[in-house]
Amino acid sequence: MSLPAPVHTPASAVFPSAGPSSAQLLDFVRNIASDADLVASLPLDPEGRTWVRLDGPGGSEAWLIGWPPGTGTGWHDHGGSRGAFATASGGLTEQSLAVRLPTEGWKTLELAEGVDRERQLRPGQGRAFGEHHVHQVLNESTREHAISVHAYYPPLPLMRRYSRTGAVLRLEQVEVPEEWQ
Repeated sequence: MSLPAPVHTPASAVFPSAGPSSAQLLDFVRNIASDADLVASLPLDPEGRTWVRLDGPGGSEAWLIGWPPGTGTGWHDHGGSRGAFATASGGLTEQSLAVRLPTEGWKTLELAEGVDRERQLRPGQGRAFGEHHVHQVLNESTREHAISVHAYYPPLPLMRRYSRTGAVLRLEQVEVPEEWQ
């Protein structure tokens, strides 16, 4: 007796409120990053980051961001949202932590050895991440702007900002959307 072939139903059909997956967000940001006209339309500032909010898929929040040489985000998380980003022009460096941090009840943590990760993202390259991702993104170029596309689901409820000295990570601030929109 043979069993029928399994039926694969997308999670969004079973759980419509689940929103787009990290993989779907990654497909979206890569697609937008390849839109040369849209990327070229972003005004660039030599002093600070610039951004334009975009409509993301399935109710997600998306941003086109310009990075002057030598700028970065600092260490942060996305308040429980999953996401993805892709480089459209220039190059970005992502430094991340391969550890799940508690979301509440702490101000200072000592990180174990071996949790640091670093990746270089050139035009067309991107990465997806889950709800507990802590990272910083940097344009380490001394001459060239970088432009990237980011998407988050659910839309960012908050961002926690951290400082880091060696292995010590310290929660510095919790920002809400009104502070960056």
